Amino acid sequence: MTLKVFLVEDESVVREGLRDNIPWQQFGYQFVGEAGDGEMALPLIRKTKPDVLITDIKMPFMDGLTLSHIAGQEFPEMKIIIISGYDDFEYARQAIRVGVEQYLLKPITRRTLQKVLTEVKEKIESEQEQKSYLNKYQDDMHEYEQFFLRTFFEKVFAEQISVQEIYEEAQKHSLDINAPCYNLIFIDVQEKEDKRKAGEVCQKCYEELMRFIMRFSSYYLVFRWNVNTYGIMIKGEEENIVERTGKCLEGIEQICAQYEEEIEWYAAAGSPIERFSQLSECYQKLNHIFNYRFFEPSKHILSERLTEGRCDGHRKGAVEDIDMNKTSPELIRSFLAKGQRDEVAEFVGNFLSGMDEALKSRIFWDYTLLNVRFAALSFVTGLGAAREDFLRSVDMERIQKMDISLENMRDYIEETLMQALEFRDRKNESQGRKTLNKSLEYIEENYMRESLSLNEIAAALEVSPNYFSAMFSQEMQMTFVEYVTQKRMEKAKSLLRETEMRANEIALTVGYKNPHYFSFVFKKTQGLTPREYRTLEEGDKAEA
Repeated sequence: MTLKVFLVEDESVVREGLRDNIPWQQFGYQFVGEAGDGEMALPLIRKTKPDVLITDIKMPFMDGLTLSHIAGQEFPEMKIIIISGYDDFEYARQAIRVGVEQYLLKPITRRTLQKVLTEVKEKIESEQEQKSYLNKYQDDMHEYEQFFLRTFFEKVFAEQISVQEIYEEAQKHSLDINAPCYNLIFIDVQEKEDKRKAGEVCQKCYEELMRFIMRFSSYYLVFRWNVNTYGIMIKGEEENIVERTGKCLEGIEQICAQYEEEIEWYAAAGSPIERFSQLSECYQKLNHIFNYRFFEPSKHILSERLTEGRCDGHRKGAVEDIDMNKTSPELIRSFLAKGQRDEVAEFVGNFLSGMDEALKSRIFWDYTLLNVRFAALSFVTGLGAAREDFLRSVDMERIQKMDISLENMRDYIEETLMQALEFRDRKNESQGRKTLNKSLEYIEENYMRESLSLNEIAAALEVSPNYFSAMFSQEMQMTFVEYVTQKRMEKAKSLLRETEMRANEIALTVGYKNPHYFSFVFKKTQGLTPREYRTLEEGDKAEA
């Protein structure tokens, strides 16, 4: 690791002596600039952004203390070394106040400065290592938290968890769900055309959304629902829950609108409820509203009023009252491209809304079914399906023999759409499996590197980190971090059983520079320290 150093000294003999007589590269430094006073130095410091600033304290125009104060505020991680000919406690006190790392008195020997430079470099490297550990820990915790939240809310929405279990799970994971009122928002963000480029834009949009939500983390809780959809649970009082919901939707709209040329996005809110255990009811209403993104593609913020208005517009239900745009094959293709299997029933219900009278006409009946049939056929053949295979699954003769009824129409369309979605998902799963297999191979080859990260693998696979995280956890039923840790622990156990390597050597071999952290992770995941595990294994061998 090479650090950049900048020197400020008004005495040219001293400045040139320090510049030319210190073997900067030998001590891991790059000399990036010099100046004769603080005023001249400041713009050069802003340009070069040094890691270490060495400055005299007494200089014309701007002294070293003033320079240190200004530069320290602009570059808080920069280390400052003061050199001074004044053995004055007040100078030292002021230097400490502005965050100076070292205070050296002239004349400065080469050995003294080299010693200080070495100490400063070691300190910077230690701080950066700690910062790296902290960032990695925060990324790991975020990934794990999102995995837990998705599975938690899946169970809550499906009513697969009791009230007691809800609060036990929340307490276990330090999740504050206590509030007088709740609401839900769903937001869907997808790329338009240029997948790779838009994937990057989607990631930027997602990160900005997260920053916005984190500003209100006391009452906004975000969770991933699927690869493209995020949920936001809102907590509040009876008098402010509607206001907070509206504020969240406004923030989403302001952020997503910046990326509209490259992404498609939709958001919808449910209706407030008073108990967390009623969240499934809120979800059902929200799901109904959110489904209208297929019918109202021009509207980004979907509301309950919009769904009511559409139903009212079809109240009579005769053929002449039907808006033919609402039966367009494009609606079917849009749903097949973006919808999920659990949305089929809701979509078909909305699609057929208000058609009761019109469907009594055999002509309109056949028209509607053929519309759906050929739209689905066009979609799956575009994905590479054999035309004949799909036509067999949606037999034309069956259409002709069916009795005219809304129920038969609904069943046929649901079945047809489900067949098409199953083909789409099999194809996506095949592609996802290829991506997953590549990621597993990458992990196998690189798990021993401490720097291995989710972002690194996502970049290698040319997908967004957010997408890769969701795909990996859905396929493997564990987070990326959990999988890598599991891989490292299995290798560590093998080395403990089969070799005489010391624990610190094993730690380095499996990707941990810090042996204490390795021991901590090993005990946390295996229930024993490395030493206890080896002793136990040796005892079992002796008995055998």
